[in-house]
This record gives sequence, structure tokens and C-alpha cells, in this order.
Amino acid sequence: MRVGVLALQGAFAEHRRKVENLGAQSFEIRGKKDLDRQMDGVILPGGESTVIGKLLRDLEMAGKLRTMILNGLPAFGTCAGLILMAQRIKGESAYLATMDITARRNAYGRQLGSFWTEESFGEEGKIPMTFIRAPYIDEAGNKVMVLASTGGKITAARQDNQLVTAFHPELDDDDTVHRYFLDMIKEA
Repeated sequence: MRVGVLALQGAFAEHRRKVENLGAQSFEIRGKKDLDRQMDGVILPGGESTVIGKLLRDLEMAGKLRTMILNGLPAFGTCAGLILMAQRIKGESAYLATMDITARRNAYGRQLGSFWTEESFGEEGKIPMTFIRAPYIDEAGNKVMVLASTGGKITAARQDNQLVTAFHPELDDDDTVHRYFLDMIKEA
């Protein structure tokens, strides 16, 4: 199993380490030609969603990546990745717009609003969750399955081949979310 990790900004190395520790291969996606490489899934890491979105457009990657996800490529977006995949973003235009959710950027505040907690993730039980200038999901469409909520706000969800988290599972020792994503790839 090969997972491409968008490596334009953010914690891409940590995501690669997680999937490789679980037995999958990974590679960095840095340009349009990397989207032609064989991959069974893609991870869109955290970082600055406006910067990553602009780079995806400038590097002419956005259209192809969007098509790949809409055609069934399993995709996992964390924090900024959630924002990139959202069909709607409160107060601004969408980027890839692949998942039927409305995201609220920096919903918990700026850097000082970052925090750590433990909450249930789907049927997997409680897991650690690190939130850094995190968004949350304001609204989820009918086909979206809510996997986690924090303080009454949706912080993890799945729609078919797409998984998003407002938190950063790559920054904690727990591998539950990455294992869940690799299982999604196996199902696909």
C-alpha cells in the first residue's frame, strides 16, 4: 500500500512516519508530476490552508487532485486539510470542495487557543487529540458520518472515501486515526 502525502507545507513528515510505522509505504507530493505516481490514498496535512490552497492552484495540482478524490481515491485531511476538502468555508471560497461539510477556520481561536484533549473517535474509543489553531465542522451533509465531537463541535468525519480531522493525530503517540485511514484504503 502506497500513500502520497502532500508536502507543500505542514506536518507531512509526521504523517509519513505514522503510515510507515503501520507498514505502508509513503512518498511526498511536491508537484503536479507526483500526482501521476501510483498511490492508494492521499493525506492532506495541516499547515496554512490559504497558503496550501494557493500553492495547489499555482502548481496546477488542485484540479487533478480534486478529480482523483471525487473518483474514489481515499483522502485524509487534517486541520488545514479539512478546510481544503470542505465544500463550504464560513466567510470564504472553497478550495478542493470534495466533502459535503462547512468548515469554520480558526474556530477555537488563534495560537493561544490551541489545546489537547481526549475524546471518542468513532467506535475506536477515546484517543488523544491535539488542536492547533483548529477549525471545526459547522455543518455536515446527509452522507457525512460524524466520528468525533469536541465541546459539542464536529471535529472528525467521514464521507465515503474521505476522512477529515480538525485535530492533528500525527502529533500524538496514538495511531488509531492513521490505522483507520489505512483500513479505509483496504476497503476501497
